[in-house]
Amino acid sequence: MFISGIRLFTPCLGRTSSPKDIVKYEQLSLNFMTLGDLGYLADTQLMQRPLAISGGQQESGAYKWEKCETPLGKCSVGSQPLIKHKQYHSEDLVIGGISSQIYMMSEKVTFTRNPSDELVDDFMFHMQNYQHILALELAIKEINENAWILPNITLGVHVSNSYVLARWIYLASMELLSTKGRSIPNYKCDLKDNVISVIAGHNAYIGQFMSNILSIYKMPQLIYGSAAGMDEDIEAAFFHQLFPNEDLQIMGIIQLLLHFQWKWIGLIVQNPEKGKRFIQNRLDIFSKKGICFDFMEEMPKESVTNDIEVQLNGYVMMYIVIMRSTVNVVIIYCENEDMPVFRMFPYISEYEDMPMKRKDKVWIMPAQMEFTSLPFQRNTGLEFIHGALSLAVSSKEILGFRKFIQMRKPTSEEEDSLTRLFWEHAFECSFANAMLDEDSGKACTGEEALETLPESVLETSLTGQSYSVYNAIYALAHALQAMLSSKAKRRKKGNAWDLRTLNQELWQLHRYLRTVSFNNSAGEMVSFDERGELATGFHIVNWVTFPNQSYHRIKVGNIAPMAPPDKLLTISAEEIIWPTMFNQMWPLSVCNDKCSSGYSRIKVEGKPFCCYDCLRCPKGKIANQTDADDCLHCSEDKFPNKAQNLCILKSANFLSYEEPLGIALATVSLSFSFITALMFGIFIKQWDTPIVKANNRNLTYTLLIVLLLSFLCSLLFIGQPNWVTCSLRQTAFGIIFSVALSCILGKTTIVVLAFMATKPGSKMRKWVGKRLANAIVLPCSLVQVIICAVWWAISPPFPDADLYSMAEEIVLQCNDGSTTMFYTVLGFMGFLTAVSFTVAFLARKLPDSFNEAKFITFSMLVFCSVWISFVPAYLSTKGKYMVAVEIFSILASAAGLLGCIFSPKCYVIVLRPDLNKKEQLIKREK
Repeated sequence: MFISGIRLFTPCLGRTSSPKDIVKYEQLSLNFMTLGDLGYLADTQLMQRPLAISGGQQESGAYKWEKCETPLGKCSVGSQPLIKHKQYHSEDLVIGGISSQIYMMSEKVTFTRNPSDELVDDFMFHMQNYQHILALELAIKEINENAWILPNITLGVHVSNSYVLARWIYLASMELLSTKGRSIPNYKCDLKDNVISVIAGHNAYIGQFMSNILSIYKMPQLIYGSAAGMDEDIEAAFFHQLFPNEDLQIMGIIQLLLHFQWKWIGLIVQNPEKGKRFIQNRLDIFSKKGICFDFMEEMPKESVTNDIEVQLNGYVMMYIVIMRSTVNVVIIYCENEDMPVFRMFPYISEYEDMPMKRKDKVWIMPAQMEFTSLPFQRNTGLEFIHGALSLAVSSKEILGFRKFIQMRKPTSEEEDSLTRLFWEHAFECSFANAMLDEDSGKACTGEEALETLPESVLETSLTGQSYSVYNAIYALAHALQAMLSSKAKRRKKGNAWDLRTLNQELWQLHRYLRTVSFNNSAGEMVSFDERGELATGFHIVNWVTFPNQSYHRIKVGNIAPMAPPDKLLTISAEEIIWPTMFNQMWPLSVCNDKCSSGYSRIKVEGKPFCCYDCLRCPKGKIANQTDADDCLHCSEDKFPNKAQNLCILKSANFLSYEEPLGIALATVSLSFSFITALMFGIFIKQWDTPIVKANNRNLTYTLLIVLLLSFLCSLLFIGQPNWVTCSLRQTAFGIIFSVALSCILGKTTIVVLAFMATKPGSKMRKWVGKRLANAIVLPCSLVQVIICAVWWAISPPFPDADLYSMAEEIVLQCNDGSTTMFYTVLGFMGFLTAVSFTVAFLARKLPDSFNEAKFITFSMLVFCSVWISFVPAYLSTKGKYMVAVEIFSILASAAGLLGCIFSPKCYVIVLRPDLNKKEQLIKREK
C-alpha cells in the first residue's frame, strides 16, 4: 500500500526527493508494515474486502476500503489509522509537532483471544509536558498577531502524540506528509496547511525515528529535548537543536561533582539506546576526572501492557541497589517520563518485606529531565526531589505566558483532543462522550482556570524546555521571513504562488535557520552555533519541596558555554538547600574517608580506583594535602615535621660562640692559653735557674709557645665556617702539633744522648746541644709545612654545607678538599707521636733529678690515649658535636703535654725554690 502510494502521489506532494530517497522510503515503509509488532498490526485492523454493490457488480470494477475504528483513532478510506490525540489548527502554513504527552498501556497480549480486544486499555498523561504545547501555541499566536513577522502569512499547528512508541512516531511523521484527515503518505495537494517544519521532543528517540522519514524530504526538524543519536551526517544536517550542546552539559555535571568533591557516585541511565550511548561515550570522561561509579543501573524496560508486575519488580531492585550503596550522590540521566518512577520511591520503601530503609540522596538530573507527574500522583509527596540539583536550559520569563494560560480554554473540536484529554485529567472531570471513568460523576465545563491547578499538575512559569519550544517557533518564523524576503527581491509574484512553490524550496530554509539571530520577547539573544545547536548554556537549579505538594526551584549557578573548560561552572553553594538527612551540611560522597595529610593513597585490589587505603609516608617524605597519590621529598634545605605533612626550613648547625657548648670550649681554650702564657713567663723569669737550663732551654720555650698556639688554634673551630677559618683549621692544627711533637722528640733524644755521652771515650758528646735540637725540630716541622703547602696548592679546605647528615639541620662545616692530603697530615703526626712515645718510653728510667723522660712518657701516653679515643668519638657524632670532639681532643692533648711536662717544673720553681739549686741537684744525684 505505502509503496504504491509513494510512486503514485510523489509529483502531487511537490517535495524534492531523489530516487535513492524514494527507495529508502519504500524500504522503511515495508519494514514498518512487515516488521512491526503484532499488537500494532492488530490495532490497525487493516482488512481488504470489497463492498457489496447492488446487482452483484463492483463499482467501477475496483475495490474500496472500508472505514475502521481503532482504540487510538479512526482509519480513513484507503489509508492507515489516524492518531486520535492531537492539536490541529489549519492556516496558510503549518508547523508540525511530535510530542510525548500520553503513555499508552494495554492488556497483556496472550493470543488467547483476538489481539484487537487486548489493545489499548488506559492512558497515562504526563501532565507537565502539556506546557510545551501551550508555549508553542503562544508563540504562534504572537507571530500571527505581529504585523512585522510574516505579515501576509498565518501559521497553524499540527501536533501529534507519539505514545512514547516508535511505531506511532513513524505514523505521526507520515501524517504530516498527508492531506488533513487522511493518512495517505506522500499525498498532499492542498494549497494551505503545508508543513514547513517539525518541532519534536522531549525524548531523544523521537527525533531519531522521525528523521528516518522527514529527512528524505529535507524538512527542517527542530528538537527541544536532548540530542538524538544520528547514524548519518546527512540526517543530522536537517536537525536544529533547541537544546544546548550535550557535551557542555556533561562537562557541567563533572564540574559540579568536582566542585563539591563528589567522586564516588551512582548512575541511572535511560533504557535502552540513550543509556547505552551515554555509557559508551561519556563514562571515560568521568574516569579521567577521577570520578568513579559504585553502580550503573538502567531503567527497567518500559512495558506497553498493564501487567506491570515485572516492571515494578525492576523498580524495586533498582531502589534496593541505590539505597544499599554508600554513595550520597546519584546522577539520574533520564527523561521527563521517568520522573514519576522516582516519585514512587517513598512508597516502595514502605513495603513490608523491603530490606533497605530509605536514605536521602543528592539527585543530579540533566536538563532534559524536568518535573512531570501522572494524574494519580497529584496529591503525593515530593520529598524525593527535595534538595536535588538539576540542570535547566537557560531561560527568562515570558511575560505573556501567564495571561495566555488564563485565556486558554478547550474547544469542542476533535482537533483539540490533546487539550480536552489534559483538561479531563487535570481537573478530574469528563466531557460528554469522553472515554473516561463513567463513575467520576463530574462534568467538565471548559471554564476551569489553568492557573488554579497546583504546581504538581501544571506550572504557570515557563520551564526550560517550554522556553526552547517558544524560541524554536520564533526562530522558524524569522528564518522563513528572511528566506521569503530574499526571494521576493528576485521575483515579483503573489502570495499564493509563494505558498505553492514553498514546498519545493523548503530545503533552503536550513541555511536561514543556521544563521538566524534575534531577540525574543524576554530580550534574550537567540541563535544557533555551527553544529545547529542552541548557543546558550544551563542554569543550576536547586529543588525545594514543601508538605503541601508544592515546590520551588532556586537558581544557584550557571554553566557558561564560552568559558574555559575548567571555569564552566559558577555556583553559590551557600544558597543550596540540601536533603533533610544531611541537616543542611555539605554532604560527602566518597568510597572511604579521605587520607589525611601525611598519608598517601594505595589501591585496593578488586575495587574501583576511588576506593583506597591510606599508607603512612615513609621517613623523609611528606604529603601536604589530603588524598595524595604519592609522598614527596622535601627540598634539600627543608625537612618533614613529625606529622609528615609540612616541610620545615632546616636550621644552620655549627658550633657557635653564643651557645653554651661553644662558650664553654672557648673559655677552656682561653684559660689554658692563659696558664701556658703564665708558665712561659715563669720560665722566662727563671731562665737562669738549673731546672730551666736543664734539657735545652730553647726547646722548652719553643714547646711552650707551640702549646699556647695549640690552645688558641681550637678557637678556629668555633663560629660559622668561612674561607679563612676553613683554610687554617686543619693546617694550623697539623703544623702546630708537628712542631710540638718534634720538640718533645728532640728533648727525649737529647736526654738519651746526654747519658750516653757521659761514658768515657764516648763520641756522642758532639751531638749533645743546640745542633741536635735543630736537626730534629726543623726537618720534622718542615716536612709538615711542605705537606700543608701542597694541600693548599692542590685542593685547600673550603666552607661547605652538609644537607644530608642531619635530617632537621644543615651542617655548616669545612670541607677538607683533598681527603688524601688530610690523612697525610694526620699520618705524619701519628708517625712523630709513635717515635716520640717510643724514645720516651725507653728513656723513662734514666737516673737524673732533671730527667724529663719520665714526664715526657706520661705526656705522650696521655696524648696517644686522647687521639686514639678521638677516632670512634669523632665518627659517632654529627654536626657541631663532631667539631666539639675535635676541639676537646686538641685541648686535652695539649693540656696533657702541658701538665705532664711543665707542671712538675713549675711546682719546683714556684713552691720549692730550695730544690732549684745546683748543690741540691748534685746531692740528689749521689
